[in-house]
Amino acid sequence: MNVILVAAECAPWSKTGGLGDVVGSLPKALARRGHRVMVVTPRYGNYAEAQDTGVRKTYRVNGHDLEVKYFQAFIDGVDFVFIDNPVFHHLERNIYGGSRLDILKRMVLFCKAAVEVPWHVPCGGVCYGDGNLAFIANDWHTALLPVYLKAYYRDHGLMKYTRSVLVIHNIAHQGRGPVDDFFLVDLPEHHIDLFKLYDPIGGDHFNIFAAGLKAADRVVTVSHGYAWELKTSEGGWGLHGIINDNDWKLRGIVNGIDNKDWNPEFDVHLKSDGYTNYSLETLSSGKAKCKAALQKELGLPVDKDVPVIGFIGRLDQQKGVDLIGEAIPWLMGQDVQLVMLGTGRPDLERMLRQFESQHHDKIRGWVGFSVKMAHRITAGADILLMPSRFEPCGLNQLYAMNYGTVPVVHAVGGLRDTVKPFDPFSESGVGWTFNSADSGKLVDALGNCLWTYREYKKSWEGLQRRGMTQDLSWDNAAQQYEEVLLAAKYQW
Repeated sequence: MNVILVAAECAPWSKTGGLGDVVGSLPKALARRGHRVMVVTPRYGNYAEAQDTGVRKTYRVNGHDLEVKYFQAFIDGVDFVFIDNPVFHHLERNIYGGSRLDILKRMVLFCKAAVEVPWHVPCGGVCYGDGNLAFIANDWHTALLPVYLKAYYRDHGLMKYTRSVLVIHNIAHQGRGPVDDFFLVDLPEHHIDLFKLYDPIGGDHFNIFAAGLKAADRVVTVSHGYAWELKTSEGGWGLHGIINDNDWKLRGIVNGIDNKDWNPEFDVHLKSDGYTNYSLETLSSGKAKCKAALQKELGLPVDKDVPVIGFIGRLDQQKGVDLIGEAIPWLMGQDVQLVMLGTGRPDLERMLRQFESQHHDKIRGWVGFSVKMAHRITAGADILLMPSRFEPCGLNQLYAMNYGTVPVVHAVGGLRDTVKPFDPFSESGVGWTFNSADSGKLVDALGNCLWTYREYKKSWEGLQRRGMTQDLSWDNAAQQYEEVLLAAKYQW
């Protein structure tokens, strides 16, 4: 098939979280399966790899004609097409920044331009065309694309065999606004019912995700557990009714990881400063060196027997950082070291700095984000803590297991799907889970984890090895995406 992924971010050029990683990796796995694959994303900066195609098109947004240029690169079997207009420039660090209306106008322009890419942009000298074509849109930012595909084209006999799949990475962000926002998306008035959603608190409002879910031919979300949660009033964030109505086209597929970037055997961030690459065969010695190098780099006491606990993520309520804060008095009574990396809410950033100041021999709070340090913490830590209140899929626990780092997670969404609890009797499982967002439950799970680390070294090594020997690659997920694309094509 001809497959076009459309997303507001794509690693390595732009990324705010897991979505950027997915869009940078899934297309390559689909290409390995023999499909012709393209990624369409905004051009936020001057990317060295991308060449100007010379194609120019004009689209009307809020009464103004905006010209877009198309830049293209071919990397690892995938065409990357970047849509260029001044509204996107210099936003790679603030992709979703600006006023509600500014963001909406950018997404209208982006989706209008993206849906016509297969007609206008020659890749390798040949346009994709609209035969045997499927779009994969991602989150609310591109949820207009299935609507435009239907309203502008299929309803008028154009692109009638083209299909759309909408992927839910995080339902909490929906593209909401007052009903009058509908008049900015430039659709015939009878389409307003697709967007109009009733909220018990605010009444009728405009909702882009609601429209995309109704218009898409298939809907995917990033884990089986999250697919179930989306159907509940708590997990669906007001869209559960629409999701239940469209349950027949919903499927959960767990994300994979890029085994080139996130592989302890080849990780470029482990090639200096005392770190070392390691594999399953050299796990014990290699991980010990990375742990010592991490302790030294962060100015913590270098001690191979002290368990290092890592946290990597946004500092906000979703990620459960406050639960870690509540557990600090207990943690500081243990012989452990805690390393936290992230940025987010100012009060939680202050909390990290305060913990480091109060417990300088045991805690390091790295406020900000560093790709290199994320890799080094993943390699050097013994335990990764993920107490997220909700987590559609989660990638850090997958990275951790690939590096022989044992996860302790709140059993929600993709965390529940991917972290099978340790069973000491059958010596199975890959980590620890706790079943409610409660610091006491976190302490219980982490306490059992630390006890196993100290007292049952053989069991601990089994946990590490089982984590590392799983197939966490994108190839398995790509096969399941292929099944969804075929279903959209032939079971319409």
